[in-house]
Amino acid sequence: MTDRERFNAQMRYKSTDRCFNMEFGYWDDNFLLWDIFKDNGITNNSEADIFFSFDRIEAIGGKNFIHPMFEKRVIETRGNVQIIINEEGVLAEVPLEGAGDSVPHYIKPYIKTPDDWKKVKEERFDIRHPDRIIDIEALKRKLPSCEERDFPLGVDCGSMIGKIRDMLTFEGIAYAIYDYPSMLEDMVETVCSLVEYSLDQLLPCFKFDFASGWEDICFKNGPIVTLEFFRNVVVPRYKRINKKLKSHNIDIWYTDCDGDVRPLLPYFLEGGINCLFPFEVNSCTHPGHLLDQYEGQLRVMGGVDKMRLGEGKAAIKAYLESLEKYVARGGFIPFCDHRCPPNVKTEDYLYYLDLKQKMFG
Repeated sequence: MTDRERFNAQMRYKSTDRCFNMEFGYWDDNFLLWDIFKDNGITNNSEADIFFSFDRIEAIGGKNFIHPMFEKRVIETRGNVQIIINEEGVLAEVPLEGAGDSVPHYIKPYIKTPDDWKKVKEERFDIRHPDRIIDIEALKRKLPSCEERDFPLGVDCGSMIGKIRDMLTFEGIAYAIYDYPSMLEDMVETVCSLVEYSLDQLLPCFKFDFASGWEDICFKNGPIVTLEFFRNVVVPRYKRINKKLKSHNIDIWYTDCDGDVRPLLPYFLEGGINCLFPFEVNSCTHPGHLLDQYEGQLRVMGGVDKMRLGEGKAAIKAYLESLEKYVARGGFIPFCDHRCPPNVKTEDYLYYLDLKQKMFG
């Protein structure tokens, strides 16, 4: 089977010659600390995918969010951190290069009020911006023809609320739901229209195997938006996008949402999102629990607990054994449930890859 045939069969609960083999990548620190990367000149995730001979998977899309971006500027350096204005206009604290990976600490958003949003919308969310016209012919030259392509190709469906959360910050979106609900819904509608504009250009020109998205709106205690807001504002936009996808025979749609997604999962499924990626275990649950609960409806990509990878070979083996029946059933592609952290020993990671190949093909 080709990578494309294997992916499509596995995601649709059909038999395959072996499991689709992929990983989500590594912290930047790994490329500086792991000898296997240093000794072989591997400096990024794309090079690592080739080095480990993972199956190929790609996605393409248009400019369906803020454009042009804000200019990134360093405001101040304090010890091993910098205070910056990032590309989305947010004042943030980030580690200096080489000081380790961490989630940025967002200090102050650019958008606080409807007047702020009106200005940014006019300047940076104009659907008529010429850069939002996709160079279809250039993409066709870059990609093999549908008949020749042997890897799965996805279409990017952007982010209805996750990237808005980035712009407003955690605290900002929590307040905006109550203080400025009309502004927030207009932000969601604006982004949805941009995604639809991209899809209308791409869908007639390529045969896609899946759709992808990004909605990082949960943490270990659940969603950071209310279920009422998500159901009434976000889900209807998912349905609009899903209608376009279904009209082009795309029935697998994953979204990247960390944290405890369980309260949102029924609404994801209602809106058309039927796959979780890369499915964090510690802040949610074992992937098998949800695959059993939503058998035949839900798919999972990821779900290998990174904490177990750091605990040595016995823990790795026990965890992979707990996944075996779900891989065999289908609808599940196992890999580390986020970027693999540097505390995982190289020899243990190689053991994990070898054992995964031995158990799942």
